[in-house]
Amino acid sequence: MQSPSSFSEASRPFLTWQRILDWAQEHYRCRTFSKDERIPARPGLLYLVQRGAIRMVGTAQVSATASQLTSRRINRTPEEAFLGFVGAGQPFEIVAQSPFTLQAYAHVDQTAVLWMYWHDLDNWPHFRREVMDAFRYQHQRKLLWLSALGQRRTIDRLLGFLTLLIEEYGEPAMSETDPDVIRGYCLPFPLTHAQIGSAIGSTRVTVTRLMGKLRQRGLILTQGDNLICLPAESINRVS
Repeated sequence: MQSPSSFSEASRPFLTWQRILDWAQEHYRCRTFSKDERIPARPGLLYLVQRGAIRMVGTAQVSATASQLTSRRINRTPEEAFLGFVGAGQPFEIVAQSPFTLQAYAHVDQTAVLWMYWHDLDNWPHFRREVMDAFRYQHQRKLLWLSALGQRRTIDRLLGFLTLLIEEYGEPAMSETDPDVIRGYCLPFPLTHAQIGSAIGSTRVTVTRLMGKLRQRGLILTQGDNLICLPAESINRVS
């Protein structure tokens, strides 16, 4: 269900993508990661997801000085916030700006990533345009994400968040009684209630309770290994 403005292996000219893969292997700029393994990314480099999915996480190191009571600096343990996925064929960057840090993790096994400096794209001007288009598309999706997370009620933030994710990454789930009928669209990979809670500013317990409510109302479905789905009629296809 990804937008044509996001690029993928299927839509990209095969020879161009193959040359980039060959270049990355020749220059030792590619690596395969296990599930939940951190990607050793650093600012200033461009990363491309060849296969699998990347989970982006943000942390903020909050420090406060209690000057009236003590001169000691109080450091709070930073909490990770789930910031979204980067799918196969898409680019991402790591931006460092104190006190905020970004980290990338392989969300599924056998996630393959390659990386390059921006000036390396001079070898593939058409591909450079694709990369910039992809970043513009990601920016537009983040604005929708912020709009969904601005809802006052937690259940509205939850449903808006799931809808945006499944609009972008969802795959058809066929009806068990009629294999020609699409029952809904599901995320192709699992997402824990704790990760959802960190994204919408809530807790795992609250997300679990609200997911139950949404299921009772028929607004969400589950399939297979607890993959989250939305009914077909509730999805606006991204195009």
